[in-house]
Amino acid sequence: MGEKKRKESANNNFIFGKKNYKFMLIGLGIIALGFILMSGGGSDDPNVFNPEIFNWRRIRLAPTLVLIGFGVQIYAILLNPNKNEPPKL
Repeated sequence: MGEKKRKESANNNFIFGKKNYKFMLIGLGIIALGFILMSGGGSDDPNVFNPEIFNWRRIRLAPTLVLIGFGVQIYAILLNPNKNEPPKL
C-alpha cells in the first residue's frame, strides 16, 4: 500500500519549464559567441607583437556579450514557469 502511494505521489516533472530551457539555450549561445569573439589575435612568431589582441572586439564587445549571457542564464533560472497556472493541490 505504501509503495503504491509513493508511485502515485512521485511525479516526473522537470524543475524548469520549456520557457526556462529556451532562455538557457539562448544565454549559452550568447556566452559561446562572446568566447569565440575573444579568441585569436595572437602571433605565430613570439618575437613579433600583434596589436590585434587589443582591438575593440576582444576588449569591449566579447566580455560584454559574456556578461549579458550570464545575465540571461540567471533570468532563465529565476523565471517562474508556472506563473499563469492555478496552484495545484
